[in-house]
Amino acid sequence: MKIEGLSREGLSRLHKSMTGYVERGEVPGILTLVSRHGEVSVDAVGKKAFDGPDPMRRDTIFRIASMSKPITAAATMILVEEGKLRLSDAVEKWLPELANRKVLKRIDAPLDETVPAQRPITVRDLLTFTMGFGLLLTPTGEPPILKAANELQIGIVPSYHQTKPNPEEWLRRLGTLPLMAQPGERWLYGIGSDVLSVLIARICGQPLETFLRERIFEPLGMKDTGFSVPADKLDRLASCYFPNPATGTLELFDGSHQSRWGRPPTFPSGANGLVSTLDDYLAFGQMLLSEGKHGSERILSRLSVEAMTTDQLTPAQKAVSSPPLPGFFETYGWGFGVSVVTRRDDLASVPGRYGWDGGLGTSWFSDPKEDLIGIVLTQRLFPLDLYRDFWTLAYQAIAD
Repeated sequence: MKIEGLSREGLSRLHKSMTGYVERGEVPGILTLVSRHGEVSVDAVGKKAFDGPDPMRRDTIFRIASMSKPITAAATMILVEEGKLRLSDAVEKWLPELANRKVLKRIDAPLDETVPAQRPITVRDLLTFTMGFGLLLTPTGEPPILKAANELQIGIVPSYHQTKPNPEEWLRRLGTLPLMAQPGERWLYGIGSDVLSVLIARICGQPLETFLRERIFEPLGMKDTGFSVPADKLDRLASCYFPNPATGTLELFDGSHQSRWGRPPTFPSGANGLVSTLDDYLAFGQMLLSEGKHGSERILSRLSVEAMTTDQLTPAQKAVSSPPLPGFFETYGWGFGVSVVTRRDDLASVPGRYGWDGGLGTSWFSDPKEDLIGIVLTQRLFPLDLYRDFWTLAYQAIAD
């Protein structure tokens, strides 16, 4: 089958590379999708689980982890467009637990060594991860703020499903801790999306999942996306694996029929809690690539999509930040819930390309210049080489 703008030989190379990961036992199975000019190539390789007979299928359900963040950002922008909040609004208006912030004098200071926050946390701070609190990577030791956050189950280290308290209690606990940095000062990954999860629910007066379903999932036909998997769909859920840190062997983290995702979570996390499928996420990615439209229906305005997918960070914010990957801000920026490529440094680094990865084995980007969407779905913790190979080979398949 010929796909407009993609070569058969290039797609064959992509298939061969992904098949190699399965044959070497690095993952049980993989789904890939490359869409160009609206035509879609899908490839399924391997199985849903190492010890099961079921093949990977197009409708297999995956834990998309941090690919939840772009959806949460889009939901926030819907509320901005409706005038229910402004990007410049102080969130303490709805989240009084985050009023009158104290800020650590330095990142490794005792919790009582603080200064007053210079300004309130804003909605923009949450979307850009500059609220002053987030993922903290320290080369040695455990600073007091990280120890305290972990003891309170704030989710400062990657955590998945059923590990956080309910949203009200989670926010209360967060409000007892000082910030790690002044609001707007530096990029600290992740927690902003969890705060947005609480903010959206409070503004709408309904659970986050209800709002997402009514305003994003149902309009886009995302019938398999949510914070848990219904019992009659559990047989479609792929098993998920973590490498043993001592041996490197893959061990089961979460199966299908006894899955943590088989029941609703205590905290519906817009940071990393959603499950989805290839076609569901394609619908979301295509909506953004179509500047907010899905068929004849508009989900977001063109200007909202442009704001989401434009680098929002200043050079000063990037200079003092510690991203999860070394050198990240040399070629990437951050918009609202998505990373944005700012400089070409390899085949797949096209300036303007935007999207994000999920730590449990998923990756999505959309490229307006090439009119391209790529999605790769598997289920093992942080398969970075697989991501890189997928993106390089997706781009080498471009035929014009």
